Amino acid sequence: MSGVTLGGLILWGIVTGVDLVSFLQAMVARPLVAATVAGAILGDPSAGVLIGMVLELFALEVLPVGGARYPDYGPAAVAACAVAAGRGPEALGLGVVVGLGLAQIGEWSIVALRRWNTTHVRRAAAALDAGDLKVIQRVQLAGIGRDALRALLLTLGGLGVALAVRRWPPVAGRPALLLLAVLVGIGLATAAINGKRLASGRTGLAWLTTGLAGGIAWLFLR
Repeated sequence: MSGVTLGGLILWGIVTGVDLVSFLQAMVARPLVAATVAGAILGDPSAGVLIGMVLELFALEVLPVGGARYPDYGPAAVAACAVAAGRGPEALGLGVVVGLGLAQIGEWSIVALRRWNTTHVRRAAAALDAGDLKVIQRVQLAGIGRDALRALLLTLGGLGVALAVRRWPPVAGRPALLLLAVLVGIGLATAAINGKRLASGRTGLAWLTTGLAGGIAWLFLR
């Protein structure tokens, strides 16, 4: 992996990390987008799309609102692509496993970031209550900076794991394909359960059924 490629992955990991909540919120943190771009950076966009599709099944219920706890799939998808890119379908399952594990670590890092931000907000409480615009701006920008640091560390850790896994692949051959099949099955089951739960009411279920029918039709007609 060249320095330019590594730098691109690190920068993209930071962007996907802060996009989840702090800045932009342009949906590039979704695993399908994050993994596809990471795959393109690595020269294997097809692997990125496949990794993103599987991770997206697990991420369908993620709604980053309020005080909810949720995995961070952006940097995780970048690391997953770094595992699987250029290695064929056998490495996809292992990449997904790395991505799912890193996403859970990302959830913990978000909780830690919230506590860090809370501490700094309390220190500036008097000025914030008084409506000091400079303090408000400083607190907001500092929060974005801390989130960028969190995303940087998460991306670096994930890429380190990815490079280690690429040098020592614990799963290969037929077991790797079976692993991918199991992960896809679990992902589909998770997506089905969450989809039914989120599509509440007759209207939601009708749209969900229409989407499923359209997707199945597209697969058979393509």
